Formats: sequence, C-alpha cells, structure tokens
Amino acid sequence: MRRVLKQADRGQQQVTDSAYTSAPRQQKWLGALAHYRDLASRVIEQTERRVIQGERVPSSDKIVSLFEPHTDIIVKGFRDVQYGHKINLSTEVRGFITALTIEEGNPGDKALFLPVLDYHRSVLGKLPRSVVADGGYASQANVAAGRAMGLKHVVFHKPVGVSLTAMGVKSKTFNALRHFRAGIEGNISELKRAFGAAKAKWKGHDGFKAFVWASALSYNLVRLARLGPD
Repeated sequence: MRRVLKQADRGQQQVTDSAYTSAPRQQKWLGALAHYRDLASRVIEQTERRVIQGERVPSSDKIVSLFEPHTDIIVKGFRDVQYGHKINLSTEVRGFITALTIEEGNPGDKALFLPVLDYHRSVLGKLPRSVVADGGYASQANVAAGRAMGLKHVVFHKPVGVSLTAMGVKSKTFNALRHFRAGIEGNISELKRAFGAAKAKWKGHDGFKAFVWASALSYNLVRLARLGPD
C-alpha cells in the first residue's frame, strides 16, 4: 500500500510540473488523487494500529470502503457484521411507514426508541394508542417513558429483561401486539425486495440517503394506491 502511495505522489508531481496543470481535467484528477490518497493513508494507519500495535481501533475511526467512506460498521448482537447505515423506522396498522431515520454509527436500539415517539408527537401531532417494538428496544426505562407520554401499551416483541408485569400488560394483549409485530416483518421484506431498500445503489452519502427515502416513499405510494379512494 505504501508503494501505491509513492506511485501516486510521483504521478501527482508529474502532473503538477506539466504545462497543463491548470487545465480543468488535470485539476479534477489532482483533486480525486488527493481524496483517495488521504483515505488510503488512513487505511494504512488503522491497519498498523490494529495489527502491529495490537490496538482496538474504534469503529468510528475505521475506513471500510475507499469509494463509499461514509459506510458504517453495523453489528447486530452476535450476528455477522454488516456494512452500510442503520435504518430506524416505524409503521402503523395499515402498513404505512410513519417515521424513518438513517443513523450515524452503530447506536443501540434502546436509544432509538424514544426519538420515534418524539417524532410522532411533534410532526404527526399525536401518539398511537399502543406501541410494539423489536426486542432490541426493550428496557424498563423505555416502558416508563412511553407510558409517561400517554401510551396505553408499550410492548416489545421479545421482552428481553422486561416482564409482562413490568410492561403493564396481560398475556392476551401481549400476544395480540406481538402477532401484529410479526406481520411488520412482511412489510419490511416487501420494502427490501420490491423497492430495493436492501441495498442502496446511488453513490455517496447523499445518494444513499436519497435512495432509502425514495424506496420508502415509493412503498407508501403503492400502499396508498392499493387502499383505493376510500
């Protein structure tokens, strides 16, 4: 890799010393070279820190793609590492996506629960009667905060560390909301398969965000058309 950097430096020097260094095409090339050289230098640095010095390099310091340097490292529990950006979304009873955020880094799901409720209250003007979320969002603090905001039921699909008593629901209510949550997986699958949300194909961070929002908007429009004029 260092040999590649030296070759890049020699190429940069040759273009800089040429009579056409001020031409737009050469300036564009020099700018791109400087951009990728900086990223390559960071890759070398993080590799030396991790492999040679034995340092635990934070994910926020790592470059995992030269062409999409905004890419985050996403770890879900003990499952395989994924690359991209974490998407946090909510849907309502008819399947419409009502909130969507594209997160930076790899925040824990527990910290992403209340921002969705705040969005519903501030932007949509009201909160739902009941909320059911994935087990990763489960915490007694989230139950207490949701109830304090006026929610009647705050349930987690997998009550990890939070009992039904702590959630304030009976098994019948819990099972009904859990079955509703299971149906949401079908909506997410449709969003990924039919609308391409499984893999953003537009370049750059802005392109990534635009692709995700375009997929969500298309999903909602198709769902609206299915419901008909009523």
